[in-house]
Amino acid sequence: MKLVKSLIVLLVFIAACTSEQREGGDAATSSSKEKEIREYNLEVEKERTKNRFPCDTIALREYIMDNYPPGTYILQNEPSTIYGLPKPAIIYFNDGGNFILTLIVRSKESERFVERKNVQGYESSFINLDSTKLGTAFFYLTLFECADNNFEKIWEAEVPIHGGFSKMSIKTWKPKNIKYVELFYEDGIISGHRKYNFFLIDGWRKPPHLLETYVGIVHKRTLANINNDKYPDYYEYRFIEDSLRIRVRDSIPFYWNEKKQLYVTKVNPRWFRKY
Repeated sequence: MKLVKSLIVLLVFIAACTSEQREGGDAATSSSKEKEIREYNLEVEKERTKNRFPCDTIALREYIMDNYPPGTYILQNEPSTIYGLPKPAIIYFNDGGNFILTLIVRSKESERFVERKNVQGYESSFINLDSTKLGTAFFYLTLFECADNNFEKIWEAEVPIHGGFSKMSIKTWKPKNIKYVELFYEDGIISGHRKYNFFLIDGWRKPPHLLETYVGIVHKRTLANINNDKYPDYYEYRFIEDSLRIRVRDSIPFYWNEKKQLYVTKVNPRWFRKY
């Protein structure tokens, strides 16, 4: 009888804890507490920032907090030096408009909110094997335009990875003089890194074209100009490895097929890649 009473008490306690977590919980599970913390941090930042300008970083963070689901953040670039401070992954530039380029992470619904430390850097790259315990992150490269002190979203492009972000930069593909955004991700799984390159084929106001490159111990894909059209291409390498050495077996040229919307190769018609 005592055992039955103890089990009943235990079940009531578990039910009470579950109910409390759903209604309240901590900042990792409660949208109200998560927003409360972010609002507090924003107010502190506003008090400390003396020089403000239209659509600045504080305003963008506030806009995302008010217009995106809970658990949505702006990522930070990893510091370039040991003692450096992380800076938000935001680039302001003027190229036919007052643009703001940023990398946003969203948390998957029904899971805990993702934390920056769990999706950034080398250690976090292993989250791509199983991210559910720490929350699943979805990355979106997003372009805003600032007009009359308001944000207008021009486009957003999903990045097909869940962790390991390091830094964001704008570069130029010299063969066609086309701008592209390089997102650099650490990847401990391949013992190297991945780059998600978003090419502005038709300018900044049109959604970008994604091409992935990477380098690892036995993984390599490099940017190339295969068929001389406006789309970038790449070489995908195959390796031979044994107990003594690792060497390149061959390189396979992949080029963009605009009709199929896929990367294909003449080496084998059954081989194709999405990006």
